[in-house]
Amino acid sequence: MSEKHVVVQGATCKCQFGNCPDSLVVKTHQKEYANDAEGSDKLIVTTKELGSSTLKNNSFGSCSKLGSPPPPCKVAITQWTDFYEPVTLSNKGKVILENSKATCAIAGTPCISITYHGQVAEPSAQNFKNVNREIQSQINPMVDINEMTEEELIHEGGEDSSI
Repeated sequence: MSEKHVVVQGATCKCQFGNCPDSLVVKTHQKEYANDAEGSDKLIVTTKELGSSTLKNNSFGSCSKLGSPPPPCKVAITQWTDFYEPVTLSNKGKVILENSKATCAIAGTPCISITYHGQVAEPSAQNFKNVNREIQSQINPMVDINEMTEEELIHEGGEDSSI
């Protein structure tokens, strides 16, 4: 995917003809998640997210494409471009990437872009177990990674004799 993030539910997008952003909502599947250990929040956005109910507010404010003064925006996504072609999800849709664009029926061009992909880095206990302790102590000398790891292991209910 050439270092592009997968777009997930809650991602922010904007229209070049609107004046405020909106958030994407996934309604076409309930199976594939990204960056979500619990599998409850961050559904992957696909090319099947079309129509007028794909956005939380279904509006980018006012639409300058429709004249002056600009009337309220009524989004109607007709297609997606620059998606990740090699993968097809359960809803038969392709994965949307942070550089993908959507076409609105009003504008007729790919005018909707992703401004924030929706993923958040969430380190887990496994990340602490796998860390190079020498490098970590050089990067952040104020934190004793050995103590953090021991606390994580105790919290999980187990002991590790390698620490």
